[in-house]
Amino acid sequence: MRRRLALGLALAAALVAAAARAQPAHRRGFAGAEGWARVFDDPARDQWQKPQQVIEALRLAPDAVVADIGAGTGYFTMRLAQAVPGGRVIAADVEPDMVRYVEQRARQMELANVTAVLASADDPRLPAAVDCVLLANTYHHIGDREAYFRRLAALLKPGATVAIIDHRPESPVGPPRSMRVPEEAVKAEMQRAGYLLSAEHDFLPRQHFLVFRRAAR
Repeated sequence: MRRRLALGLALAAALVAAAARAQPAHRRGFAGAEGWARVFDDPARDQWQKPQQVIEALRLAPDAVVADIGAGTGYFTMRLAQAVPGGRVIAADVEPDMVRYVEQRARQMELANVTAVLASADDPRLPAAVDCVLLANTYHHIGDREAYFRRLAALLKPGATVAIIDHRPESPVGPPRSMRVPEEAVKAEMQRAGYLLSAEHDFLPRQHFLVFRRAAR
């Protein structure tokens, strides 16, 4: 128990320190991927991130094309790639070192269906249309979110979903509380960007998990 608590506190401290250095426009200051991998991919994270349950909730077809925006070291990317063996996962991140790390990790795991791309602060730069977008602990880093998601809409296939997972205001880990976006604010911003809420999951103890689709034109 004490070891799990220590790991949790270390993760919280690292995430808070990183977020404090981050610029509001998007993920910044995450160079040194090997070091961050010890934080982002710590097995203790699985206890509250529940990655397998998250992926099951996305209801992905085996041949789906999925974008993991703000992919970091590939915590979700690699799991998504295994969930869509006949599909493709596009891991987008604004940090070049993270992109390099994900490419290397995919090769080591022999996951040929992973493509890592260097995104910009205002454009994920996805090379293909997608069936699903996952933003895990990334939404609060995006600057002009309404413009960002309007632009993203052009990269969504008909019926595609956008899943947003981010820390609740009361979460014991995550970015500074001033940076957190309450779920009602996320819903309002996404609605203004042209999306409708299609699902809401409550099994994550520290984060909200909202799924959106494009509103009919």
